[in-house]
This record gives sequence, structure tokens and C-alpha cells, in this order.
Amino acid sequence: MTEFEKMRSEEFYDFTNEEGLTSYYRAKHICAKLQTMTVEDEDYRKTIEDLIPGIPKSSMVIPPFHCDHGHGIKLGENVSINYNGTMLDGGMITIGDNTQIGPNCQFLTPNHPIDYVERRKPIERCSPITIGEDCWLGGGVVVCPGVTIGDRCVIGAGSVVVKDIPSDSMAVGNPCHVIRKLK
Repeated sequence: MTEFEKMRSEEFYDFTNEEGLTSYYRAKHICAKLQTMTVEDEDYRKTIEDLIPGIPKSSMVIPPFHCDHGHGIKLGENVSINYNGTMLDGGMITIGDNTQIGPNCQFLTPNHPIDYVERRKPIERCSPITIGEDCWLGGGVVVCPGVTIGDRCVIGAGSVVVKDIPSDSMAVGNPCHVIRKLK
């Protein structure tokens, strides 16, 4: 198994591997280009499609935007990601149809070793993040590695989501917790 395959398989991998670094640098160059664009610019659509393959025409990512690879992001139809989105997509990040992501939200799939000696090595493990359909994440939400947020959820601004949130929930806080079920 290559280091890149390990990255996508939730195994510890060497993040200094050539394939991973090539992908990372490619994404950084495209993200840098996006920083000078608006969604109305002529080259915007081609640029965002180069970064996030398969992004539906109905979905929008408003620059500035930051990611590690781009091809680890899967967006459904009518997804809107507001300014300053950050997606560390070593692990897959999947966002369902009709979901709205507020400004300054972060999706963080990497985990570094807990042991400080192991943490000195260039290794990490990435766990996928899944956001369901028809969700709304308020500004400044942080979604941690391995989290799944069910369909039709509302996550309050500034929340840090460290564990799964069931469908039809309103959840807030740090750590984020369900405060009520939605109808």
C-alpha cells in the first residue's frame, strides 16, 4: 500500500511522501490563484473544478478557500461554502446536498500521534468527515476528524464538533452537544 493509500485508509502514513507532497503543492497553487478571484470571475468555475473534481455546477465555494488536496472533497448539489473555508482533506470530506457552510468553518481530518516521541516523526492518520443533506453550519464551526453530522442538522456558530451528531438535531458549544431535536 502506498503512503497516499494509507492516508485515505485511516492508517498512519508519512506525510513527506512524494505523491502526497505533489498533490499538496498542486492544491496550494490553485488555492493561491483562487484568493484573487470572486465567484463572478470568468476563470472561477474552471479553477474550482480543477481543485475539486466533480463539484456540481449548482455548488459554490466562495474564496478565499484553503485545502490540502482538493480531490478529497465531495460536494453534493446546491452546497454553499462561505468565505475562509478550510478543508484538510487527507481523509475524505463529504458534504450532502443543500448544505450551507458559514464563513471561517474548518474541517480537519488529520490526527497526529498522542505520544510526543512518535509526534516528532512526519506521520499522521486521517479520518473522514461526513456532513449530511440540508444542514447548516454557522460561522466558525470546527469539525474534528472522524465526525459524522446527520441530515437536517443545525450546528451553532463557533461550535467545535468532536463527536457524531444525529440527524434532525440542533447542536452548539465546545464541545458541541445536541440541545434539541428538530422537527
